[in-house]
Amino acid sequence: MIPITKPFLTEDEVELARQAILSGWVTQGPRVKEFEDKFASFVGAKHACAVSSCTTALHLALLAVGVRPGDIVLTVSHSFIATANSARYCAAEPVFVDVEKDGYNMCPDHLEKILTQECLRDAQGLWYRHVKDLLSEESPLVSMAGDPSRRLGRIAAIIAVHQLGFPCQMERILTLAKRFNIPVIEDAAYGIGSEISVDQGKTFEKIGKPHGDIACFSFHPRKILVTGEGGMLTTNDSAHDSFFRLFRHQGMGVSDLARHQANKVILEEYLVTGFNYRMSDIQASIGLGQLKKLPLLLAKLKEIAAFYADALSKISWLQLPSQAPYAINNWGSFPVRLTPQAPVTQEQCMQRLLDRGIATRPGVMNAHRQKPYRSSIWNLPETEKARDTTILLPAFYQITKEELCSVVQAIAEI
Repeated sequence: MIPITKPFLTEDEVELARQAILSGWVTQGPRVKEFEDKFASFVGAKHACAVSSCTTALHLALLAVGVRPGDIVLTVSHSFIATANSARYCAAEPVFVDVEKDGYNMCPDHLEKILTQECLRDAQGLWYRHVKDLLSEESPLVSMAGDPSRRLGRIAAIIAVHQLGFPCQMERILTLAKRFNIPVIEDAAYGIGSEISVDQGKTFEKIGKPHGDIACFSFHPRKILVTGEGGMLTTNDSAHDSFFRLFRHQGMGVSDLARHQANKVILEEYLVTGFNYRMSDIQASIGLGQLKKLPLLLAKLKEIAAFYADALSKISWLQLPSQAPYAINNWGSFPVRLTPQAPVTQEQCMQRLLDRGIATRPGVMNAHRQKPYRSSIWNLPETEKARDTTILLPAFYQITKEELCSVVQAIAEI
């Protein structure tokens, strides 16, 4: 079986994890700090804070920029459901923006339409006009809607997702966000190693610098850089970074590492109601090994993408992915789209490949089609098209030339 992906973990990571285990530091400790420092240096951010997952990173990011109960977070349905869920963790509600035509990321034109036509601006902020339409069974707004003293629907944040490692149009999104004074969080779960230009292609910088207020990464096994579970927040705002560190560790005002290194007794205090969102030193040790391998991983994924692009170019019923002039993709995934002329459906194509021992995945899920967010109000044709016509092909460091040829041959035979 050729898997859709496979983490590139070797004896290097085994030895680093072994050292962490034998050191006695198995929870959050010195290796977490080292991983944070090296990650921040790689992406070009002033601060990096390690946490237990990208989901917890998104939750902390929303809280840090001021998302509160009754607020609205603008994001895409075309993402893993954690993106939408993170808004509800704050007792806020997501409003979904459609993706670009034939693309995978937030459409700036649709974002502008929502901001200018579906919102009301006054001295207190920008307010979504259609809050009543959001009062579905699981929405946290339901319990607040009957309170006449509470005003619901403030647009509190934008989560822009760099889906599949394809950078989104941050220059236009940031311009709109600045116009309406809305903080921007980058869901960079897939984004490690991708680069972006916010000056019409004059210069490029790594995703995670960040270009919005905060960027959030995932180290899940489906991603390029793997720690098993785990996530990272990057920011250039020291106040945000302090917020993350306080809230990830149950609101404790001093870290375990700082207490351990002190030459006098420190009695900790708990300053807020926080969370257990910490990364362990074992995970961070694996992350340090992965960071060393990252240039090799990115180079190989670029080669795989180039091979697929050339080998599949003659199959007329496939639409191949491209790289926008403002972006450098990390190619952690290689998505292809079936055109209306395809001889098979998406599911039939995937089954034919599976019958040949080739694992694939459908396009990125649509949160608005899942029960917690299902509603007749959503009109997201490009989001649904992206899900229903896209197939993700195998792409990982260890894949061989013979295996890549097998994938291409199996598609050609269809």
